[in-house]
Amino acid sequence: MVALLRRLFHIFGAHSWIGEPGLVVRHYAPKPETWPQDLHLRIAVLSDFHIAEPWTGLAALETIVQKTNALEPDIILLVGDFEEGPRFSRHLQPSEWAPVLAKLNAPLGTFAVLGNHDYPRIARKRHRALPDPPAKTALEASGIRTLINEAIPLSWHDRTFWLLGLGDQIAEFEDGRSLADLDHTLSQVTDDAPAILMAHEPDIFPEVPARVSLTLSGHVHRGQIRFFGHAPVVPSKYGRRYLHGHIVENDRHLIVGAGLGHSGVPLRFDAPPEIVLIELGGPA
Repeated sequence: MVALLRRLFHIFGAHSWIGEPGLVVRHYAPKPETWPQDLHLRIAVLSDFHIAEPWTGLAALETIVQKTNALEPDIILLVGDFEEGPRFSRHLQPSEWAPVLAKLNAPLGTFAVLGNHDYPRIARKRHRALPDPPAKTALEASGIRTLINEAIPLSWHDRTFWLLGLGDQIAEFEDGRSLADLDHTLSQVTDDAPAILMAHEPDIFPEVPARVSLTLSGHVHRGQIRFFGHAPVVPSKYGRRYLHGHIVENDRHLIVGAGLGHSGVPLRFDAPPEIVLIELGGPA
């Protein structure tokens, strides 16, 4: 049955398995004014895995890892939603999939933020914020540092830049406050070195100051199921404003990846899974 579904998805141009030829590499070369053009950084961005069998399972992750490593990025950033619920699939424990992601290889390392699916659901579009959800514990045990409202300095080519990881904007505490704290995250930046922000949902972008050179997001899956180029369902309060790609507003730069897996229905149509490759600055 799975093989038949896969064949039908191919015929109609849909995507159900990361390992199939539909996986693409999307290239961007933004030119933020606040990023030094003599500081070259090659970034691979992966988001929205929604790991579950038989769809984005362990074999699919191996394919993702191999193709990402082959791009020879300087740093690899994972922008949330590793987990997927049991609908239409078999849930995989973080202890099963995190060691596969640990095979990602880049000189500066691999870093992550979590998405809403990495926190337990408490109601429709609501998720409970936890200090150490299973995805975070497994990622860090596998050597992938996971940032929640945290900023860290990194050194590259004898220069410093800041990597910021925002807490998920949908996960909330018992009193209803969002886990995301942009002000606290920005307050940890102690100099004028350039900064990159990882934020699972792109909805934070209007609040991000020009001080941040580049914001990286996922979450909306490019609509996941599109008809004639139109995405009827987009999980964002801004609709299709931040649907996909390189977006510039008031000299501020955002890149939203289409993601890799599926949320809910195990199908992508006219929204192929993708690895994002970003070139910042000029040649090294």
